Amino acid sequence: MHLFIAGATGATGKLLTEELLKRGHSVTAVVRSAEKLSYLAGYGDQLHLIEREILSLETSELAEILASCDGAASCLGHNLTLKGLFGPPRRLVTDTAGLILSACRGRGSGRKKTLKFVLMNTTGNRNRREVEEVYRIFDRLVLGFFTRLLPPQADNEEAARLLQQSISADDRDLAWCAVRPDALIDEPEPSPREIHISPVRSPVFNAGKTSRINVACFMADLLDDDRLWEKWAGKMPVIYNVPATGQE
Repeated sequence: MHLFIAGATGATGKLLTEELLKRGHSVTAVVRSAEKLSYLAGYGDQLHLIEREILSLETSELAEILASCDGAASCLGHNLTLKGLFGPPRRLVTDTAGLILSACRGRGSGRKKTLKFVLMNTTGNRNRREVEEVYRIFDRLVLGFFTRLLPPQADNEEAARLLQQSISADDRDLAWCAVRPDALIDEPEPSPREIHISPVRSPVFNAGKTSRINVACFMADLLDDDRLWEKWAGKMPVIYNVPATGQE
């Protein structure tokens, strides 16, 4: 398969990119600095890097890229610095999802397969449509405060809402899935994981752990496995690491 990645140099994005390359897929990624992925040079023509700001692409430019792609993923997020939290672009995740959506519509009628789009999101974003998730009142208060105070929280919520509102179940151009990890951690290797339709823990007061490598592998599985995709398309699965024995 040929896949498009936004955010390929981020902490999770680089793991997803490498995982897809290991599986024999070809990857096109738009990155600000190709040097950050120089360690993947051994994959040769499997990896095509376009050194641009993702939001500087015209819709027609991205449509041309997506015309040859079977799937796309966005691992974009905001850096946990003052500039990353409050500086532009405040709608990086949402505007990129919108760009991919518009570009997908512009790929032309020659495409036979629906493009899979996997968005990395967060358990802090409540699914208000498919399953009517109800968070505890203290979680809602804290998350509501974050939404008003921190642009990245609002950005994640708006991005998922855009996909929910813009892509129907019978859409022939684009299908979507928003993967929601809990508290992200770094681990060197994949470990046992569990996937739920909704959070099973408080995302604020009792967050679970989710390794970035597990998120990357699950996103790769969604792009790779049509049966798994059918299960989670149009949904917002939550992913946790399975706690080691004696740990919580």
